[in-house]
Amino acid sequence: MESFYRTTDLALAAAVSMFVPIEDINRQNPRRVEFIFERNSKLEKLLKRYWNNQLEVEPKKYFNQLKILKSRLYGQE
Repeated sequence: MESFYRTTDLALAAAVSMFVPIEDINRQNPRRVEFIFERNSKLEKLLKRYWNNQLEVEPKKYFNQLKILKSRLYGQE
């Protein structure tokens, strides 16, 4: 199993990054970035809860996390 989880889904990355840090952002493809997370049991549980519509987050915090990720994408880092 790969030691990192990669996603291009901004909504997923924002939700997951509220609980675990983003290890890196891969910008090699100019049309689509990848958010990279360290794969571990905590991440696997978060992903399962996200995809099963069971992950609950506070709406304002989620919105702010989206803004933070967008600023990282369009800013210097």
